[in-house]
Amino acid sequence: MEMLPYFRASDGVSEENIDKAEKTLNVQFASEYRSYLTKYGTVSVDGHELTGIHSSKRLNVVDVTILEKDRNSDIPENWYVLEQANIDDIVIWQNERGEIFQTCPGNKPMKIANSIVEYLSLDE
Repeated sequence: MEMLPYFRASDGVSEENIDKAEKTLNVQFASEYRSYLTKYGTVSVDGHELTGIHSSKRLNVVDVTILEKDRNSDIPENWYVLEQANIDDIVIWQNERGEIFQTCPGNKPMKIANSIVEYLSLDE
């Protein structure tokens, strides 16, 4: 991820904090998301602010996922928010297999990538 433009990251988090977040959300994070969390915690890259484990509620995967699931009851239980696009209420989700989905009001969820790296590469 460090090769992407405008890359900024916070500090990585412990496995214990990751396990606690999974338990709170009753999900299993994809292995790439777990790796991302242990290395970076959260990142901002090329216009994207990805969720993670962070003190800021707007970047914390637990807080953001709970908020977005309250807004949309049709989201599968095993999904968690990767990014709030903050454009037209678009939300980017990931499941335990690492697949990336996009939701927006009035439309069905749409698979848009197979991994975080592929998702971030879509803009290129």
